Amino acid sequence: MRAGYPDFRLGAVLATSFTGTLSERHGNAVERIPTPQRLVDWLTVSGVAVDSCTPAQLDLARQLRESIHAAATAAALQDALPASAVHVINDCSAQGRAAAVLTPEGKRQWRLSSASRVEDALGVIAADAISIIAGERDGKLALCASPTCRAAFFDTSQSRTRKWCDMNTCGNRQKKARFNANQRKNPRAAE
Repeated sequence: MRAGYPDFRLGAVLATSFTGTLSERHGNAVERIPTPQRLVDWLTVSGVAVDSCTPAQLDLARQLRESIHAAATAAALQDALPASAVHVINDCSAQGRAAAVLTPEGKRQWRLSSASRVEDALGVIAADAISIIAGERDGKLALCASPTCRAAFFDTSQSRTRKWCDMNTCGNRQKKARFNANQRKNPRAAE
């Protein structure tokens, strides 16, 4: 990763991992793709590598990211999906040219068009969002319990009761805050 930028928070689900490129949405927001090259870096580590990215393509990527977040949040809350978000997701899905291919190890991999355009990678992300929002995959959309985060994530745990988008960040932060509050209430508990 390039120095000077926050680490990527990669998840197992491409679409919700992409929405995580803007974290702490209700606190001090952290933009993890502030430049076109940073989007290229994220797409590379996410398995949909492209050759380059323009500022206009970065703007399109951010528009898709926010549309996926809005639609996933609505789905998690069982609200109506925002029409404008659905429109952006559908447009990105339709504009991309990518094919699912099977690797010798039996895994699905995405092959973008020969030009490796950002729009092709965004089409893959949009298609992934459609599959989770439409309920086609085993799991459920949920929102992070952290009041400063509230990221949409795809819960594939056996019980479907996961509370945090990432236990190593939001979960630990909340548990530490609860522990410290309990210590202030009952200082003898630490002795």
